[in-house]
Amino acid sequence: MSIGPVGTSFALPSVQSVQPARAGEATQNFGDRLSSALEQVNAAQGQATQSARAWEMGVETDLAAVMVEQQVASLGFQLTLNVRNKALGAYRDIMNMPV
Repeated sequence: MSIGPVGTSFALPSVQSVQPARAGEATQNFGDRLSSALEQVNAAQGQATQSARAWEMGVETDLAAVMVEQQVASLGFQLTLNVRNKALGAYRDIMNMPV
């Protein structure tokens, strides 16, 4: 069994920096950003599933790349779950506020 160098066959997803909106520029609303983030998490989970299936079938030989894709998908899901929990908690707090 040979182990290849780490980082040769996978690429980490790029992180997009958020620039402040300038006057006259169109900005994305919260719903669009949320939808885009959910699509990215879904794509990462799909890629991790395909990679794991390729490993099981013997097509993929780089176990490290498969494991990294699994971890990226897992972290994305955990982040999504934590954001949902925070938003739900904020909603509950607002609904319980006396008027």
